[in-house]
Amino acid sequence: MIIGARFARWGLGLFIFGVFLTFGIIAHYCAGSRWPNGALFMQNITLWWACPWTLSVAAVQAGGLGMVAIGLTLMLAARVSPTRPAAEGSAALWLCIVGLLGVFAVGYPGYFVFDAIWPSYYYSPIATGKNAWLLGQALFIAIYLQAS
Repeated sequence: MIIGARFARWGLGLFIFGVFLTFGIIAHYCAGSRWPNGALFMQNITLWWACPWTLSVAAVQAGGLGMVAIGLTLMLAARVSPTRPAAEGSAALWLCIVGLLGVFAVGYPGYFVFDAIWPSYYYSPIATGKNAWLLGQALFIAIYLQAS
């Protein structure tokens, strides 16, 4: 029951954190990109309308809701189970948290770090920078999915 409640609390907190992160996406749309958009960027509609932070914000929000669902399921299972659960499951909780915060760190503030190394990597696109940035996010999404 305790680990279920912790999953639900952390999940709700991360979901709300993701809601606040959307203000950065709105500001990006209002201010526009810092770099000029090249012809290749304009041909790819998925990049044309998407803010670079959309993936990390969506992962944090969806992952947070997933953690709430896991927590509620664990709480229900503990309530209806005639025996005590064998394992605590706190490792899974921390892997979920690390996975979602890692996606945020690489995808949102990490965007600026990658942009300092490969200027305009998202908009040009510079394949090396973009692939490294996306693989970093994919690694943390995989950690989250493995734990959940």
